[in-house]
Amino acid sequence: MSSHALLLSGSGRYADPWHPFAATSARVAEVLEGAGIATTVTEDVDAALSALPITAPDLLVVNIGAADAPFAPGAEPEPAGPEIDAASRAGLLAHLAAGRPLLALHVSSTSLHFVPEWEGILGGIWVRGTTMHPDYGRAHIHVETDAHPIVAGVHDFEVDDERYTYLRVAPDVQPLVWHEHDGARHPLLWTRTTGSAPVVYDALGHDAASYDSPERRALLARSARWLLRAL
Repeated sequence: MSSHALLLSGSGRYADPWHPFAATSARVAEVLEGAGIATTVTEDVDAALSALPITAPDLLVVNIGAADAPFAPGAEPEPAGPEIDAASRAGLLAHLAAGRPLLALHVSSTSLHFVPEWEGILGGIWVRGTTMHPDYGRAHIHVETDAHPIVAGVHDFEVDDERYTYLRVAPDVQPLVWHEHDGARHPLLWTRTTGSAPVVYDALGHDAASYDSPERRALLARSARWLLRAL
């Protein structure tokens, strides 16, 4: 395996009551390893972020939430302190400034409140009071088949998952996967660039069942390989 991914898994202030991060991160790592990408999983998110200029993984994968996520009313984030926040933000920005890729998953769009650039990096964000998701369950997912290397040969599929709806999405992203709700398309996977760093945001992945879908696993593997310029 020639490429190495660092997978940040939600824990501590990056966890919430609704998402089984250990289980989903294990499934993500399994998919990445199967795609030939050596993967290290860590729950020490701040230490890993601050060390990014030194560790310099080929791919950063973010599978984290926040204790004060909008669907966890009453939860309070664990205090970190301005020094930790500053070091974590600096490490993330250095990773991207070096042109190294980022793959962000699901509830990560609610996290990293201390990084004002996060929405611009991802190309979209969960907006409290606006963004929502229909009830968890079986969902039909539309794929813009063959519109991009990530979706080449991948067709519409069914998956047990949450479908994020009314995310605030930048006009310069390239949506590749979506679902329909209230007569409108809502993107679930897109690509963009931040400076010279390629970025993919994948809004699926609520729990381990998401990764039972072969098409969903294919999209994840192909996203990672495209980010690593191996597709």
